[in-house]
Amino acid sequence: MATISLKYTEDELVASLKRNEKKAFDYLYDQYSGALYGVIYKVLRNEEIAADVMQEVFVKIWRKINDYDPARGRLFTWMMNIARNSSIDQLRKDKYSLDDIEDHVQEVDRLTQHQPNTNTIDLRDMMQKLRPERQVLLDLVYLQGYTQEEAAAKLDLPLGTVKSRIRSALQDLKNYFAL
Repeated sequence: MATISLKYTEDELVASLKRNEKKAFDYLYDQYSGALYGVIYKVLRNEEIAADVMQEVFVKIWRKINDYDPARGRLFTWMMNIARNSSIDQLRKDKYSLDDIEDHVQEVDRLTQHQPNTNTIDLRDMMQKLRPERQVLLDLVYLQGYTQEEAAAKLDLPLGTVKSRIRSALQDLKNYFAL
């Protein structure tokens, strides 16, 4: 089965999501699930629960995409807030104490503070621990807003190599977040 490689600008992606196009949602998941999972896991510190919340987050994104307003911020920032808030809600359901929840929230807030021109979680310091070829890809995809396909073309690498390096880099970051 051949897969069709799609590319979207953020505006095109949002428009396609608002039309409930499954391919756009699949693309959204492929491009952003790693970063969102990292934040969810950092709050919850439990892989199984984080995976469940991750599913809930993408359902919320799907259902609430018409509430997204590009004038108020980037799509990634909006999704990150959904992930953060859903994770905090899960902590409350799990009856953590208010002090525990505050500690988790402060840590995640520290990690998700915006820096000029990045609109991402604070990955730059963590990325320094990664192999250079993985740093470059995360910088292009998560900090500069390139799609995986655009990064592959820019670096003259096969798309599969780009995807596997990004997947490995995100796994490494996940492990760093767990420390």
